[in-house]
Amino acid sequence: MSTTTDTEVIFDGPAALAERVRSGQLSATEIVEACLRRIEAGDGRLNAFRVTMAEEALAAAAAQPTGPLAGVPFAVKDDLPVAGQTTTRGSRSHAPPAAADAEAIRRLRAAGAIPIGITNVPELTIFPWTATDANGITRNPWDLTRTPGGSSGGSAAAVAAGLVPCATGSDGGGSIRIPAAACGLVGMKPTRGRVSTMPAGPGWLGLTVYGGLARTVRDSALMLDAMQGTLEGEPDAAPPFAGRYLEAAASPPPPLRIALSRKLPPGQVGKLSDDQRQAWERMGKLLEGLGHHVSERDPAYGAAQLDFLQMWLRGIYEESLKVPDPTRFESLTRQMAGAGRRLVPPRRRRQLLAKRPATTARLLALWDHADVLLTPGLAKTAIAAEGAYGKPAPRAIDVAGRFTPYTAVFNVTGQPAITLPAGFGADGLPLSVQLVGRPGAEDLLYSLAGQIEAAQPWAARRPPAT
Repeated sequence: MSTTTDTEVIFDGPAALAERVRSGQLSATEIVEACLRRIEAGDGRLNAFRVTMAEEALAAAAAQPTGPLAGVPFAVKDDLPVAGQTTTRGSRSHAPPAAADAEAIRRLRAAGAIPIGITNVPELTIFPWTATDANGITRNPWDLTRTPGGSSGGSAAAVAAGLVPCATGSDGGGSIRIPAAACGLVGMKPTRGRVSTMPAGPGWLGLTVYGGLARTVRDSALMLDAMQGTLEGEPDAAPPFAGRYLEAAASPPPPLRIALSRKLPPGQVGKLSDDQRQAWERMGKLLEGLGHHVSERDPAYGAAQLDFLQMWLRGIYEESLKVPDPTRFESLTRQMAGAGRRLVPPRRRRQLLAKRPATTARLLALWDHADVLLTPGLAKTAIAAEGAYGKPAPRAIDVAGRFTPYTAVFNVTGQPAITLPAGFGADGLPLSVQLVGRPGAEDLLYSLAGQIEAAQPWAARRPPAT
């Protein structure tokens, strides 16, 4: 296939590609080869991939995979083990290659998908930009001077630029939703316990969940259909769902009660940009025009953001203990891990986990009056590519909070939340909104997101760096 054809094929997306493989219009090998050519041609500017797996991917394609993701190559964020590959989490010190796939990767393979490479992350996946001593700076295909977000930044850059059709991500405070918002993608953070966290187990005191990054609602739903499910003995279990998210995404919802809020959770500082505020307002009007009942109502955040900050810091410290040689950490990582050790000792850790159900119940009271909450996705469009890489920890925390104040509290509650494209700012970069549902309501969020996408399609707009 020509370069132009490679681009068009990959931008078809996972659902369409799998249909073409099953019908015989394309082979899995042709799609893998197209992705490898796209990565070779484009990743030098983006730095999305830490490593590609050409030989392994071609062998998997030659085996003629079947299933709902038959022959679809995907990129893997560098925090999920892939058999035979090293999981570095952006650090210069790491464990040997994995003996087996993580459960989420195993499920994607079982659906016919083919891992093709490992994408870059900030060290220990801490911050909402993607830059490390180990692997350099990853860039946004909409503007190479800006960040694709983090911590799933490499995955988002690869999908947005059309190097791969889809990718895995993880979200401990927004790390799927932030890169999706920064890169014009769809990013679903599933309910805690929807997707297996094995073999790592719950990350950051249970804040972290796994999911996917894709260009459309349909493709995001298809990824979650494949990834969902946990193993016996895992501590968290999402409310059961017997249907298919792909079907939910294609089925408009009945009139819903939509709560609109742009209130910053107490403890966050920053300012919502005019572009992002207007995108949020336009989305509220669109939803009203679609027949939904829209009203402004703020969640009772209380101290949830402060609870998140403490869980995050303690989680970073605990993750740092798993690294073979902590002396090789970046200075910022050492500062963050040290803060977690000093500021959140074991007794405080236990207190935070004990109070989480009450915090969750307080926030969920909003859903007695609404079906979905609509917030801005980010406070502004993508910040500089390096973010606060190399800065002191207080400065980095401040930059992160001002960039993305709306995502983290929903990791405390474990609710599903999805960020969607919502037009473009004056700088030409993607704007975004976030939809938040009750625990277990991914199907409702996909239904509403699919309706929004049908009303204002976004997938035809492509970044310059493609």
